[in-house]
Amino acid sequence: MKYLLSVLCFISATSCHKQSERALEQLDKKSAREVTLKTVTKGDSVLHITTQRIWFNGEQITSASDTIVTAIAPGTWNTMDSSATLSKVPIYVTVQ
Repeated sequence: MKYLLSVLCFISATSCHKQSERALEQLDKKSAREVTLKTVTKGDSVLHITTQRIWFNGEQITSASDTIVTAIAPGTWNTMDSSATLSKVPIYVTVQ
């Protein structure tokens, strides 16, 4: 999870400020939005959990969590890979 968060911070920093590129270690972590993506399998369901924490001047000012529940292997017309499950699909992140 820490690796994913680091990647998200890096993507955010590079996409917004191409002119003032800085190493990830030099970024100000006191004021930021932290986003955590987690996938949990429970029985025949998959929980896709997104948690956000907003930090300002070193203090957490708010946080929220959202969960989307899906079947572990939803039925679709296209059955190219019957071993694929939603607990193992890649996560694509778009930062706007």
